[in-house]
Amino acid sequence: MEKSKQISILKDLLRMLDNKENVDAGVMYRNPTSAYTCPDLAAKEWQSFFKGHTQLIGLSSDLPKAGSFLTMDDFGVPILATRGKDGQCKAFLNVCRHRGVQVEHEEKGTRSAFSCPFHQWTYSNQGDLIAIPDEHQFGAIDKSCHGLIQLPMEERHGMLWVHPNPKGVLGLDSMLEGLEDELSSWGFEKLVAMGQTTIAKRLNWKLANDTFGETYHFQKLHKNTLGKIAYGDCLNYETIGRNHRFVFPRRNIDTLREKAEADWRLTDGATTLYFLFPNIQFIIGNGAINIVRLYPDPADPNESITKINHFFTKGAIAAAAEIDGHGENVSADTVYESSPNDTGIPSLNGIKEVFNSTIEQEDYVMGETTQRAAETGLLDHVIFGRNEPALHHYHNTFRAALQMPPLEEVGGS
Repeated sequence: MEKSKQISILKDLLRMLDNKENVDAGVMYRNPTSAYTCPDLAAKEWQSFFKGHTQLIGLSSDLPKAGSFLTMDDFGVPILATRGKDGQCKAFLNVCRHRGVQVEHEEKGTRSAFSCPFHQWTYSNQGDLIAIPDEHQFGAIDKSCHGLIQLPMEERHGMLWVHPNPKGVLGLDSMLEGLEDELSSWGFEKLVAMGQTTIAKRLNWKLANDTFGETYHFQKLHKNTLGKIAYGDCLNYETIGRNHRFVFPRRNIDTLREKAEADWRLTDGATTLYFLFPNIQFIIGNGAINIVRLYPDPADPNESITKINHFFTKGAIAAAAEIDGHGENVSADTVYESSPNDTGIPSLNGIKEVFNSTIEQEDYVMGETTQRAAETGLLDHVIFGRNEPALHHYHNTFRAALQMPPLEEVGGS
């Protein structure tokens, strides 16, 4: 992000804090609870937003060297992605051309070839069929026509994108329009993958996504957790096409008042979230970036899985390891106190604890109760306030993509 933009956002946050102001969308909306329970709607979302839509499968460091691979099956299509000797990435349907068995079962690793566990048909890292056991008995086939089915894939600005359909179009220029330069400025290609957190809960994927759409609850629900280190009721927000930028101040933002504006960095006093349609949240912190991806259960709209991938800058790893090595700042009781690290860089265990104690144990617990209420059929709608513009944006964007009318307004200004 350009330095002038960082300074502008920080000044706006400080002004709002001083004046006890917050973002104001000027309107409230009703969101029907059927958005979280309707099987027909869920089926349309699954096809349009997941099986038929370009997906982020990771960052460059998830395929760190030649021979690296990763697999996933989060959006209805089993994926095998590899990095070749030429440094280029490719993606394939993780399915043997013989009998349709999944070829690779490990989530990550390094291999020069992949052998199907059923009959040991073997494929190169580039997807070519290179060996068929007992071929003289099986019968002759043209190996050049029976490699793994390739899927559209592109590595751009350190992000790995795949379309689940071999005939699909990635369309990254459109997907990232208005945000591409800004996202590229965070140096995703230089980050190091540090692990993944998975949360499976009984709540619709959009209800899980709503968790990342407002700070109104920080000083209420999170008063003993995230609310200790971040301000609620103060938000800098901007929609950018189907995507948005969402910035809230941390409590150390006040230290910037003592510094020259030229020395301000957004990550020194605020946390930035980028929503990328339809299911991605980039959380930009100081030395650490977390990517949240939310997936529905295709068999049950009331269930979802959240995948959180943790990445650190190379310069942050040593400091983070030092904190974790001393066992400091890694429990629910201590992670929200002042960091012993002067750089303000969090520990990996500390980051995981924040997601555990705020998202899983607080936000998603609330979400599960909302899900139960929605399932009764007795609660017709929920209300999105003027101070919750990201929720407006999420749901109106989802609805527009499915050619549904916008949310109903509750009132004007």
